[in-house]
Amino acid sequence: MSLPLQPDKEVTRGVLLGLFAYLWWGCFPLFFALFEGVPAWEVLVHRVIWSCLFLALLVTVLRRWSPVLGALRHPQRLGRVLACAVLIALNWGIYIYAVETRHVFQASLGYFLTPLVNVLLGMLILKERMRLLQGMAVGLATLAIVIQLVVLGELPWITLCLALSFGTYGLFRKQVPLDGVTGLFVETLLLLPVALIALFWLINAGYSHFMIGDAQANLLLMASGVVTALPLIAFAGATHRLRLATIGFLMYINPTIQFFIALLVFEEPLRPIQLVTFVMIWIGLAMYSYAAWQGRSRTSTATAR
Repeated sequence: MSLPLQPDKEVTRGVLLGLFAYLWWGCFPLFFALFEGVPAWEVLVHRVIWSCLFLALLVTVLRRWSPVLGALRHPQRLGRVLACAVLIALNWGIYIYAVETRHVFQASLGYFLTPLVNVLLGMLILKERMRLLQGMAVGLATLAIVIQLVVLGELPWITLCLALSFGTYGLFRKQVPLDGVTGLFVETLLLLPVALIALFWLINAGYSHFMIGDAQANLLLMASGVVTALPLIAFAGATHRLRLATIGFLMYINPTIQFFIALLVFEEPLRPIQLVTFVMIWIGLAMYSYAAWQGRSRTSTATAR
């Protein structure tokens, strides 16, 4: 009798992992705002290096070297993993730049747009279906985002790049046959040579802030690896247990937190039309949530019968 409940347990676990990842990511502006004077791309270099070291230790403790070596023995199968690595590095770099230049509202809008990218990719590539009410909710959120894009008066490249890079990363990550820790370690391992070359260049050119500045800067650069790796591990676990559209719904938690950090902590200017579109998005979320709850209730009833 317990076997039919197993899928529900996996979905619940996936939701919890997703919540952890998005709540953690939502607080990222507070962390990366501490890197004053350190260029975004240098922070990115250290994120890759220290993430790789932390994950190597974690893989050793969990005894997961066998799948790692198995993946590396077949380079022809690493295409999607390499795509994930490039996309996540691009996303990291642009996001750090957005925080450093106080464009957190743009970053927030980018992550509001990401679920729509997820839904579109899920429908076009994974053949996932969406109910009418969910489609209406996505349409309302799309309208709100289009209004924001028009009001900005310029191409919001930070918003678009964050949405497209992370949305596509979610799609590829869902198709990689590696668990969260193993997959993320292989991704960062593929990025490691480039990061090390960049670090050596920074040191030789005299531009490095590592081991030169104060102790706080050194500790922050080293901590960036752990801070980066933990939510990505949780995210990878969530993508393997949930539909891409569900992942997209949970992702609204992250930009909501960032929105309020930009408004209340960084005190970025907020136009009235931006507030209106924000409310529109939350109405769409309520519609989406109700449709998802209805669908799950029907599934549970059918299973019980």
